[in-house]
Amino acid sequence: MSATRYRRFLKLCEEWPRDESKKGRDLGTFLRQRVAHAFREGENTQISDPEKCDQMYENLARINSNVYRERFPRVRDTSFTGVTVEECKLLLSGSMQQMDEEKKGLWKTLMERFSSKSPEDGPAKAPEK
Repeated sequence: MSATRYRRFLKLCEEWPRDESKKGRDLGTFLRQRVAHAFREGENTQISDPEKCDQMYENLARINSNVYRERFPRVRDTSFTGVTVEECKLLLSGSMQQMDEEKKGLWKTLMERFSSKSPEDGPAKAPEK
């Protein structure tokens, strides 16, 4: 019976999409890692709680097949902030985070320019008595 569960999870992993824009933060990649960890011995893996394993598979399969998206359709593809799907994808992709790290804010630039110490040095320690 463990072999059947293993094959079902492998099939689910094959069907689950990967988002290449989210390196290291992709749900599909995380799922594949968890399945590999849970079934270390492949089809010969002994499962301690088969009911929990089956329930987990069913839940993931429902998410993957968009059961809830079809059951509860959205009126618009925006959030309460008015941000579109494309803008959300751009924000979550990590490219915006890299741009923020590359661009320093005005306050940080001014602090670095007028400070005698660099911000990386940290706060000055009080002299010990």
